[in-house]
Amino acid sequence: MTTRPDTPPTLDVLRTRAAGLWSALPPEIGRLAEAFAEAGHELALVGGPVRDAFLGRSSADLDFTTSASPDESEALLKRWTRSTWDMGREFGTIGGRRGDLVVEITTYRADEYDGETRKPVVAFGTSLTGDLARRDFTVNAMAVRLPSLEFVDPFDGLSDLAGGLLRTPIDPAVSFGDDPLRMMRAARFASQLGFEIEPATFSAMAAMSERISIVSAERVRDELVKLLLGTSVREGLAALTDSGLAAHVLPELPALRLEVDEHHHHKDVYDHTLTVVEQAIALETGPDGAVPGPDQVLRLAALLHDIGKPATRRLEPGGGVSFHHHEVVGAKQAARRLKALRFDKDTIKAVEHLVFLHLRFHGYADARWSDSAVRRYVVDAGADLERLHRLTRADVTTRNRRKADRLSFAYDDLEARIAELREQEEVDAIRPDLDGTQIMEILGIAPGREVGQAYKHLLELRMEHGPLGAERAEAELKDWWKARQG
Repeated sequence: MTTRPDTPPTLDVLRTRAAGLWSALPPEIGRLAEAFAEAGHELALVGGPVRDAFLGRSSADLDFTTSASPDESEALLKRWTRSTWDMGREFGTIGGRRGDLVVEITTYRADEYDGETRKPVVAFGTSLTGDLARRDFTVNAMAVRLPSLEFVDPFDGLSDLAGGLLRTPIDPAVSFGDDPLRMMRAARFASQLGFEIEPATFSAMAAMSERISIVSAERVRDELVKLLLGTSVREGLAALTDSGLAAHVLPELPALRLEVDEHHHHKDVYDHTLTVVEQAIALETGPDGAVPGPDQVLRLAALLHDIGKPATRRLEPGGGVSFHHHEVVGAKQAARRLKALRFDKDTIKAVEHLVFLHLRFHGYADARWSDSAVRRYVVDAGADLERLHRLTRADVTTRNRRKADRLSFAYDDLEARIAELREQEEVDAIRPDLDGTQIMEILGIAPGREVGQAYKHLLELRMEHGPLGAERAEAELKDWWKARQG
């Protein structure tokens, strides 16, 4: 199970905060509530906005539930604003906007599930309590009736909020049986809120983890991303792994729990990975920095950087363990997993690239690179250089302070070398001193493969020696061409 790193507000603090909380709702919401009340319908603020308000967080989008039918909600919304839309009438949801306020109003639900899919047989309910009972966790099953401002908490969600606890309003086996995605949401909220998953709820997750296989890859991906962008990511990932969910949605993660050899020649790769994720997050920057956090690509790369180790693990003579070329194998595995989870092509490409390059720095501390090697490092990293800096630094988890300091100083030196080269030349956009048109003019050849070969030759010289200048580049080109013709 997960443990929360920070103590949430006490119940007394939450109750005190609640006393004047709802009076701060925008006047426009009061007018909307009065319109529903005058028409004889109940309206209540519900779910995440209520939870976040107790936690002192603002919410731009406000979710409401009502006794009104979707058609009745739409008619009342149109009296409140001209900007309305159908969010999913068959599910009872109508949306509206007034200025900066965005509202979603859903008719009370009392859905039933067939047990084979997570798609409910939609049924509209008759009470607020019944609607709250079908929600995922007690901390999301609190409501405020409007316009009376009566706080409704039939499942003691406020106590769970004060205790930092995730618990289902009803029997967790029933709740997760109805919608297995709620198990992923438990891990996600463990990351976002830093809450502990209540023991009976966690036990149900472990017993029913295989049920997650009926959920679409897109839904799983969305929950995984929200988990990774949370503030207690280690806790969320531990919940995924310890419950058995990861074995079905991200099997590469539990596979990192390799058997540690009796001589302890390698550290626990799973624990190392969680530490790397934490350290990479700590290296993210503010919004104006090089890698503004939370950065999805960096966090995915940190999570997946060593997944090639199980497949490449070899016991060496003398009891040692090696993972030769695990970065190559891991890059391919990362691309396959992200593709299976329906990530976009740009994310897949960037994460695969970072996993492939994450070991490139190794050896620099023992043998300072030439300028040519530094140029290649920058060019190969391309747009991912700043992320690679952070992934490489985060990958140092040794408890040997001397070794850690040596690696840190070496990377400081590499970054200083890159900065120095940037002052002298456009190291981030290295190109040959002559372009394709100039090459064709000098050699008197037409477009074709030979132009590309000449360009590549000049690029290699540029990498090796830095800027050549047009005159020297032309001489080098003619010498190369003469040798080819000779």
